Amino acid sequence: MENRKFMIEFCPNGNVSKLILKNDPHKMNWVVDESYLEKVNYDDKDKLFGNFSISINGKKYNSNKMDGKLILSEQLATVTYVCDEVEILFNYDLSQSADSLFWTIQLMNFTNSEVHISDFRVWSSFAYVMYRINDLNIQTNHSTAVFPSISKSFTKLACMRRSNNAPHLGIYQLSGETKSVGTYCEYENLFFENVSPSLDGILFHQLVFAGGYPEGFANSDWIYSKDGFLVKANENKIWQFVLEEYDDQENFYQVGKKYGHPVYNFEPLAITNQPYDFSFSLPSNISLRDAYVEYRDSNEACKKLSIMSYVKKNTNNYQATLIFEEPGEHKVSIELDNGKMDNVIINVMKPIQSIFANRAQYISNVLYSGPEGNVPYSYSPISNQGESLGKLSFVLKKNLLGDSPDISEVQKVEESCVNYIRPKWFVNGDFLEPSFLYGDFYRCMDFEYIGHVFYLLSRFDQNILKYNSPDTYLEWAAEVFRLRVNPDLHHTVRGKEEAKMLGTFSLYINGLLDEIKERGLTDKYNEINALWSDIAANVAKDSDAYKAAVTEHFYDNAGFGPAASALASSGHIEAAKKYGELLLANIGFSNDFRAQNPDRWWESLSYMIHSLWGGLTSAATLKVYEELHDTRYLKAAYRATVGILYCYDTDAKATDQRLNTGEAASTYSVAGPNMNRPDLSRNRFGQSTFYRDGGIFSKLFSKEEETSDWDMGEELAAYLDGFGKKTFLYEENNQIKVINGCIEHTDRGLIIHSYAPYPTEYHFYDADSHFISQHGEIEREILYTEGRFISLKKEREVK
Repeated sequence: MENRKFMIEFCPNGNVSKLILKNDPHKMNWVVDESYLEKVNYDDKDKLFGNFSISINGKKYNSNKMDGKLILSEQLATVTYVCDEVEILFNYDLSQSADSLFWTIQLMNFTNSEVHISDFRVWSSFAYVMYRINDLNIQTNHSTAVFPSISKSFTKLACMRRSNNAPHLGIYQLSGETKSVGTYCEYENLFFENVSPSLDGILFHQLVFAGGYPEGFANSDWIYSKDGFLVKANENKIWQFVLEEYDDQENFYQVGKKYGHPVYNFEPLAITNQPYDFSFSLPSNISLRDAYVEYRDSNEACKKLSIMSYVKKNTNNYQATLIFEEPGEHKVSIELDNGKMDNVIINVMKPIQSIFANRAQYISNVLYSGPEGNVPYSYSPISNQGESLGKLSFVLKKNLLGDSPDISEVQKVEESCVNYIRPKWFVNGDFLEPSFLYGDFYRCMDFEYIGHVFYLLSRFDQNILKYNSPDTYLEWAAEVFRLRVNPDLHHTVRGKEEAKMLGTFSLYINGLLDEIKERGLTDKYNEINALWSDIAANVAKDSDAYKAAVTEHFYDNAGFGPAASALASSGHIEAAKKYGELLLANIGFSNDFRAQNPDRWWESLSYMIHSLWGGLTSAATLKVYEELHDTRYLKAAYRATVGILYCYDTDAKATDQRLNTGEAASTYSVAGPNMNRPDLSRNRFGQSTFYRDGGIFSKLFSKEEETSDWDMGEELAAYLDGFGKKTFLYEENNQIKVINGCIEHTDRGLIIHSYAPYPTEYHFYDADSHFISQHGEIEREILYTEGRFISLKKEREVK
């Protein structure tokens, strides 16, 4: 059936088999297609759009084991399921609007007594698919990321086409209460079969109206309800949603406002005892009745504070400046005069520099084995993958910033470089003979992490180092980098192919080249610069086909993130814009800061925050902003960054995995429930937790108890080059706003307080105004007035 905007088809049992926007030039099917499941041998027909499961008075029912009755007319379809006590109806209505699909779920108790619904979940399986085919048109134009915003009255899903080309698809709650959005993952990973690309999969999404978890399940998630509900005798319960296309993030919210959804302007992060601006607008016929904040204090006690006295109204716009004293997740809720409720979830953190100082100490004093360890001079946990060396880069980068380096921390990294890294990854330490650490192959990607550690080590003064000179480490970095990017130095097909791929090195290559040139390594500079230029030029040449989006996986932000960064850094601006669109479609937007992360799923088998690749994607997005000056990238980069910091947050209270001082966890599963592993729902963990699940995980890890931060650190090194030291102003609606800080309005002008742990730079690209401190001096606040930045620190020193 169809209307002006939608064409929809059904399976005989009533599942939606096809959902197409008629003005879409690609004619994408926005729901998971049964024929694709058959093609790739995934046995998941029970999860197609419109299937459900329900528990009534303790008895479980699944629609795939029931006979649904489908009645189909020109613009209305009704699917009816009869259980022992209730009848469940699904209505798909194209007649109410030529541009919308109204989806109504009705639960009718036809008995003379009340029934208890402890679990009720409906599959809304949009086409969140990484296809098992190396076709980037299919991967980008026929697949969607799904960004959830969960709210009692205003749940919505933003289905963002991965190419970022509109039209996209939004689903908005009109009535009923949604408790959560869960996911189930089906995948195939051929990593150890020496196949590249090696990974495909599907995330199936599920709207949770009651329960969602195994019986008796409990976790630390205090933000979202797991409750069931009662249905009185002869009572009907109704949930209604509307599906409509949207153009971009801003339009997604404007469409929602048309259906009564509040629209927020909020930053995902607040810093304790610093002013936090929070604002929202309501439809003209709706008013605010109450507003309050909920959080858990240091004793885990629930606190609820009214903020109505801080809220100022201007027509239908509401604004409040708040100050939070307690760190941790905060739920800011509003109640409307029509009885509906909405909320946003922000994080409140202590000043970030304390987290970084503690992290560096933990890595150096707890994770470093020294000469007497089981694996001397290594940092635990041990891994063959170069990502595990990112924590060393972070320690070095942190010590290159700030007031003075911790010599002990730097020298421990140096010991590891000389005595562990070089002899492990290279046969007899020969940079031209890599060790086959993965059986019959090695990974070129490992070398970019090694090169980064050597390069950062070369930036320290001779009096800090104890084994070799800075120039020696720079030569090491140059040699390893040559191996990383020169196909002629490899004798295997995989090595030659991977040498041509971009990677994390795009975030530091220009700095490395500058050092090599400045210190007179002319031959190496010429060779590496030529190789780097060729790689960037080839990626730019193939940008229409998005070839660099493929890595070991069929479609990967570890491919298009570095590609966008490299193209922006090397002056290929038009190509950077093309890859940049993939970044914008990859970074979430939501009412919950934890669902605003770069889109990835395979480390948790669920929608998730992944510290390493989320952080590197964020850093790449900021690089693109600094070249294009398009504010969409600045906002997206910062949203992503706040989610990454959650993996290091020792004050988080809504996740079972609590972190001691200096600890970290590489992954956070956003979805609740995570149906592959319910215990990981809204929880932080490391991938080794999958060890007991067997399969590929038992080959990657030696035991489940391995620490949860094996691949963390490189993203913090990248962060310290970006939001770790930079704060940005931008103009929007004739107002100056700030990213990575807060604004204090004074008679003299705007005082900008930076959230960066090591603030040395302030940029206002819209006004072409910039400030970079001399000699890396810390400037925690700065005055902006009459189009320029003025150092308050220098003013105070003069006085």
